[in-house]
Amino acid sequence: VQLQASGGGLVQAGGSLRLSCAASGRTFSSYTMGWFRQAPGSEREFVARMSWGGANTAYADSVKGRFTISRDNAKNTGYLQMNSLKPEDTAVYFCAAQQLGPNHYGYWGQGTLVTVSS
Repeated sequence: VQLQASGGGLVQAGGSLRLSCAASGRTFSSYTMGWFRQAPGSEREFVARMSWGGANTAYADSVKGRFTISRDNAKNTGYLQMNSLKPEDTAVYFCAAQQLGPNHYGYWGQGTLVTVSS
C-alpha cells in the first residue's frame, strides 16, 4: 500500500482544513488508518485513527471535538477534517495504514505541512 497525504497549507487560527490520504492497492479498506503529526523539534504524535469499517475511532485529547477522521473505502481515501485550528496544531501531518501496535503502522505516507498563524 502506498499512501499520499495532501491538503496541507497555511490557515489562520480558527480556520479549517481537510487533509486527504489517497491509497493505492486494494487492501487499504481492510486496514485501520491513522493520522499523526510532528511539530518542529518534537516527537511524532498520534492524532486520530479509524478502524477498517469506520465503526471505531479514537482521537488525541488535544484534537477531540475539533478534528474528525473519516474514510471512503470505495475511493481508497482517508480524510482528516480539522476545524477551529490553533497555532499549536502547526506540524507536518502523516497518514498511516495497517496498525501493528499502539502507534506502530505498517505503511506511512509522506507528510503534508499544516501551518496555523495566530
